[in-house]
Amino acid sequence: MNKYKICVYAICKNEEKFVDRWMDAVSEADLIIVTDTGSTDKTVEKLRNKGALVYIETIKPWRFDVARNIAMEHIPKDVDICVSNDLDEVFECGWRQKLEDTWQPESTGARYLFTCSYNSDGTPNKQHSMEKIHCREGFRWVHPVHEFLEYNGTKQKNTVSINNLVLNHYPDLSKHRSQYLPLLELSAKENPCDDRTVLWLGREYMYYAQYEKSIETLKGYLNMDTARWDEERSAAMRFIARCYQSTGNSYEARSWLYKAIAECQSVREPYLQMAKLAYYEKNWPLVFYMTEEALKISEKSGSYLLELDAWGYSFNDLGAICCYQLGMYKKSYEYALKACEMEPDDLRLKQNLLLIKQNLETNNK
Repeated sequence: MNKYKICVYAICKNEEKFVDRWMDAVSEADLIIVTDTGSTDKTVEKLRNKGALVYIETIKPWRFDVARNIAMEHIPKDVDICVSNDLDEVFECGWRQKLEDTWQPESTGARYLFTCSYNSDGTPNKQHSMEKIHCREGFRWVHPVHEFLEYNGTKQKNTVSINNLVLNHYPDLSKHRSQYLPLLELSAKENPCDDRTVLWLGREYMYYAQYEKSIETLKGYLNMDTARWDEERSAAMRFIARCYQSTGNSYEARSWLYKAIAECQSVREPYLQMAKLAYYEKNWPLVFYMTEEALKISEKSGSYLLELDAWGYSFNDLGAICCYQLGMYKKSYEYALKACEMEPDDLRLKQNLLLIKQNLETNNK
């Protein structure tokens, strides 16, 4: 017999291709409620045919927090646990039992693993924690985009961790993010003291090649008293560096990357960005140093800021090239061999390995 009444709720629009897979994954719940915000395909029909309770709502002007709050209002009051997830996200089988085994009557929320990237064999590559499971009362969604759950209930907040509960994300890459920038600008206007919103807005300006705005916004973030997480601060610094590099100012880019490394020495990302900048400048000793230092970092941070390139073959590829240029053919071969092991189908890496091997044999070094 189930210990708790569990409801999965979601918002959607034109996602009929995900319905079957999603409904199969959430079928362990007692109740499935979906708020459709304007589908023109067969999303609503398919959801209802599979047993979901579907409400149709118009959200104008569009905001993710408003849509999710409306969806939450449709959840019956007697539900014990509310589970928010989107139709392109899939819980691993047995998620309900794992949730019930950990949840307690005094629990207000649950923290679990969210997979957002995968290796070629389908195993998780990038994961970070997620907190979108909550009790029925005391929560509301806030911020127009990159929305999150805010708790203002009467019970003391008590979030439990369920490390073996995994939600896998398989995003629809055909969807564009054009609505994100204006919504982030609105969010920053409404929440000027929220450091993470300011960081994300600065990052979004960078994505849109609005480099001056990005630099100004990210520097503003760094000056905020609440911007204290060293990994986020380091990320802001390397975003600033990327903007400067994109406008041809390598001096400022290099300066900000040194700051990013000093701010958080336990993540690889700023080392890789510096190594790539040094590569384009043919500064082979700096490429070598950054590669050697970065590869000493053996553990991923587990945060949303992790960039997979920093954990792929790139460092070994750069190490092979810089050591070759420095005449260190044995070390170059070791790097090149490792790069090929990590990316065995890359023709360029194979050709480099062969060239390095030939020079190693010729020079007997």
